[in-house]
Amino acid sequence: MFFVGFEAGPASSLLSTLLLTGVIVFGVAMTFAVSRLLSKTILKGVPSSFTLELPPYRRPQIGKVIVRSVFDRTLFVLGRAAAVAAPAGLLIWLLANISVGGTSLLAQCTGWLDPFARLFGLDGVILMAFILGFPANEIVIPIILMCYMSTGSLVDIGNLSALKELLADNGWTWLTAVCTMLFSLMHWPCSTTCLTIHKETGSWKWTAVSVLLPTAAGLLLCALVAGAARLFGLA
Repeated sequence: MFFVGFEAGPASSLLSTLLLTGVIVFGVAMTFAVSRLLSKTILKGVPSSFTLELPPYRRPQIGKVIVRSVFDRTLFVLGRAAAVAAPAGLLIWLLANISVGGTSLLAQCTGWLDPFARLFGLDGVILMAFILGFPANEIVIPIILMCYMSTGSLVDIGNLSALKELLADNGWTWLTAVCTMLFSLMHWPCSTTCLTIHKETGSWKWTAVSVLLPTAAGLLLCALVAGAARLFGLA
């Protein structure tokens, strides 16, 4: 919205494609860079090879595969997601609907986070949305819209023009959009991913590292971009 606009056409589609491709390529590049950094520091000397033991080849048993996939994969993942999403949904509703002194708890939290978030080109609403979106990253944007529109429940806007107007009215600029994209690309994993990491590693230490490392990298990158834009008078 802030870079491509709303006019449909080949140029707009090309710019959208290039922007998305650039974000993906940048994410891959940062993955390699962080991996290289870890290999030279805290993981120095630790073997990085991955050994995969293949099971013996057998004729697939369709029924057994379906049952195992449903119970061991689908239901297990959905159960873990629901166990975290339900309390998180209740927390979001309580924060949005309980007021103290005429101001909702959610608005007070975003106001408290705002000065800190401004250092990274964000605002308190965006940072709070990422925090509350820990159970599922898909609810980050609906939480942002809920806060800006002062509603008591998650909302969605299908009209891009109305969405851009809402964001611009709440102080969004091209810098806000860039920093939000960067932090969305590089921040803590969702709750289900964290549980999977703990299950695979058997260590809360590495689970914490998987949360703190991308978050620190994302905040540092946003701070550098925001600082450079302000230094050169671009924002």
